[in-house]
Amino acid sequence: MAGDLVRILRLEAPIIVQLGERQMRMREVMSMMPGTIIELPKPADSELELFVNNKAVGSGSAVKVGENFGIRISYIGNLKDRIEAMGGIVEVPADDAEAPDADEPATEEAETPAPTEPSTDDDR
Repeated sequence: MAGDLVRILRLEAPIIVQLGERQMRMREVMSMMPGTIIELPKPADSELELFVNNKAVGSGSAVKVGENFGIRISYIGNLKDRIEAMGGIVEVPADDAEAPDADEPATEEAETPAPTEPSTDDDR
């Protein structure tokens, strides 16, 4: 089981930080052009949602990191929830469920599936 956990910790999963969402009529979508502004029904200072593999796992606030955006996590689900968000590919034994996260990158390259485009479906 420890070997399985090591392999799982090397996997990569898509991380999405969601600013907001809204429904639009298709005619509005079809009429979009550069410069179009889409207003989101969410206050500018509210928390952003953090998704792993299109499953909500936490939230936080937007921060600037150098010239890039980032997220300062204020809430994150437990380890078991995060693993389940990655597809439920492993069951976490009770004694490993609260183990500290592996912050160090893996030293070996792991085989990972080709990246996929994030889903934009509203079926979450």
